Amino acid sequence: MNRERLAATFIQLCEIDSPSKSEGRVAAFLKDLCAKELGAEAIFEDDSATKTGSECGNLIVRFTGTLDKPPLFFNCHMDTVQPGVGVKVQRQGDTFTSAGATILGSDDKAGIAALIETVRLLKENKTPHAPFELLFTTCEEIGLLGAKHLDFSLVRARMGYALDSSGIDLAIIGAPAANRFTAEIQGLAAHAGLHPEKGISAIQLAAQAITRLPLGRLDAESTANIGRISGGTATNIIPERVRLDGEVRSHDPAKLARYTAQMEEAFRTAVANWHDPAGLAAGRPAVDFSVEAQYPSMRITEGEAVWQRLATAAKALGRPMEYIVAGGGSDANIFNAHNLATIILGIGMTDVHTTEESVTLDAMMRTTELVIAILTT
Repeated sequence: MNRERLAATFIQLCEIDSPSKSEGRVAAFLKDLCAKELGAEAIFEDDSATKTGSECGNLIVRFTGTLDKPPLFFNCHMDTVQPGVGVKVQRQGDTFTSAGATILGSDDKAGIAALIETVRLLKENKTPHAPFELLFTTCEEIGLLGAKHLDFSLVRARMGYALDSSGIDLAIIGAPAANRFTAEIQGLAAHAGLHPEKGISAIQLAAQAITRLPLGRLDAESTANIGRISGGTATNIIPERVRLDGEVRSHDPAKLARYTAQMEEAFRTAVANWHDPAGLAAGRPAVDFSVEAQYPSMRITEGEAVWQRLATAAKALGRPMEYIVAGGGSDANIFNAHNLATIILGIGMTDVHTTEESVTLDAMMRTTELVIAILTT
């Protein structure tokens, strides 16, 4: 393995800005590299950009195999979170961080760099390997939009691996489903100093609802959170409108539905129980509660081929893999829902989504070795 080539590729990728919906330059770089150097059999760009608003679609890059084995796919997303414009990589020894006030982008460019090095090594060494595809998605960080609108007819492989987690020698075989909800409470504006009795405080009603909400860790399989509250116009005006955005996650679909219903009930109860002690308000409050399914749950069992393929590769490398159930969602949730059995692999990135993000060259090398073993063992 060419350590410095892998490092250079990673740095080059990170310094191509690609915040969500602005993945065009990274996509162009990957298409050019796969066509001119890596010897791809075919490169497809789907039409998902018309639905996601990205500069480009998802990329599906196909490579011919030399072993008579079922094809596999490997997935990484091309987008990064903000602040992700003007990234400059700082290297200290074999550890990479951002040199400025931006994220690094190892989420998910450490995975992309490992996949590029994998293909280079297979080609250079003429190593027999299974056929495979690389799936590079857009807009993962803003709701898995690229994966949700992927043209699955372009994907031949029925199982694969998403390189998109912290940890190393780690396999995520389960992840929860999630609902995003929005509660908008309509009150009534009035002057807070002159005629507060004529107003209905939407913020006060929201506060009453929040005290009834189950939040945080709900049980071993479920969590809930209110992440954003916005409303009001001035300190001297009774706030007539407030909006709350939150989420519920659970590995159990029945619990997800039950906890989501409890969220709605708390807001509706707060509004229904409102009373006008002075009898001066010209109306009643109302609430609009909406729910959007973000992604379905996923669970891979030990007997499935995608698990066995990984276990065999890890054994060949002499590595003990840790198999866990996690609390986050990724493109793998969407792939599994489309009957593409997918395990998420840890690639060693740390402190992602912060300006303290880092990854090591050793972690990227270990990821590359594992991918090669999966394809060749």
